[in-house]
Amino acid sequence: MRLHGRGSPGTLRAVISPGDVVASVLPVYLLIVAGVVLRKTGIVRREHDEGLMRLVYTVMLPCFMLDKILGSTVLKSGSVVIGSVAIGFGLIMVGILIGFVVGRLIGLERGTGMRTFALASGCQNFGFTAAPVVEILWSTGTLALLFVHNIGVELAIWSVGVMIMSGDRGIPWRKLLNGPVIAVTGGLLFVALGWDVHFVGPARKTMSMIGVGAFPLAILITGCTITDLVIAEKPTGRIILGSFLVRLVLAPLAILTAARFLPIATELRQVLVVQAAMPAAMSPIMVARMYGGRPAIAVQIVVATTALSLLTLPWIIAWGCQWIGVKPLLP
Repeated sequence: MRLHGRGSPGTLRAVISPGDVVASVLPVYLLIVAGVVLRKTGIVRREHDEGLMRLVYTVMLPCFMLDKILGSTVLKSGSVVIGSVAIGFGLIMVGILIGFVVGRLIGLERGTGMRTFALASGCQNFGFTAAPVVEILWSTGTLALLFVHNIGVELAIWSVGVMIMSGDRGIPWRKLLNGPVIAVTGGLLFVALGWDVHFVGPARKTMSMIGVGAFPLAILITGCTITDLVIAEKPTGRIILGSFLVRLVLAPLAILTAARFLPIATELRQVLVVQAAMPAAMSPIMVARMYGGRPAIAVQIVVATTALSLLTLPWIIAWGCQWIGVKPLLP
């Protein structure tokens, strides 16, 4: 990685090559490939998925999140916390709006997959793929802030996203009462009250050990799931092209523009650099299945953007770091 000064005096711009990014984040994609292999060989069967993911969501992931949040100095600022949630919500709304515009351009209409396309292409992966990349490139404080940012994303998907998909005004608030959201909310309360300093010793170490495998295991299962989705759905050219334009070109530009010009914490800028490079999230597949959308379209978008992101992610992160002026923690 080469560093040199650019822009205004005293501003250090990080010039990181796409090759550096590939070398750093490749293990995440290799875990997805490993999941594909495990599914193909029958070592991990479909009937295993539900139990494993329940373990991840209800036990391992909350432990991991709580371990990273406790002691995080950046989360002591109420304005940073509120701003992160608001930006997480707002940028998903921007992504969905871009999805509607591009959906119209490729000939989609309401009743032919427009709403599903807009939601699926407009929502970036904010969890299992994003968190390991954030942890590799940035500090623990940035990872903790990602979890706070994700509350806004979850709120956007399960409120506005559901209303868009279903055409109703009802919001399934119970979907937000899950292990990760409870862990983040509880962790923020402990940090705000200063109680996080008491979470030390063997109990904290045990929590850390439980949580450390959350993302590797979840990414493996993601690879298994993607294998099932590829088999189940045949690709459609205009959906793939449109989702590429939304998720890997226009939405990244919007997210990076926000990261550069909004008055936000450095750690949140770092979060947004990674969010800009992410493929589509898998949550809209579930929303489409539950609320009368077209899951086949969401599946195509997830599979296509995940595969293409291996090529685009290094360039988006490298250019984003240089344009915004943030320094990755790479050798």
